[in-house]
Amino acid sequence: MGAAHPTEPEEENMAAAHVDDVPTPAEAAAPAGLTDTEAQILAFERQWWKYAGAKETAIRDLFDMSATRYYQVLNQLLDSEAALASDPMLVKRLRRMRSERQRERSSRRLSGV
Repeated sequence: MGAAHPTEPEEENMAAAHVDDVPTPAEAAAPAGLTDTEAQILAFERQWWKYAGAKETAIRDLFDMSATRYYQVLNQLLDSEAALASDPMLVKRLRRMRSERQRERSSRRLSGV
């Protein structure tokens, strides 16, 4: 008679289909311009707090590198356009945090503390 309206089960199936189409971080390919390791580093920075224990331990376990080397790689990554294109909000937040730490260090040096 009137226009057909989707029934609730059909709506649920449509919603489930959309959720199933979204790849998990492990399934997602590295964005263009990023290596797999760089993509994994960004994913880790997005959710490192979910890992038990100290961040440095998780870095060693996941990436098989020292924390010092990890932060060197991360800092280079934050300056790359590929990282910015891949996850703009995360990269901008990490850049802002890095700038704040640099300003704090500079002000301590200048004040002699």
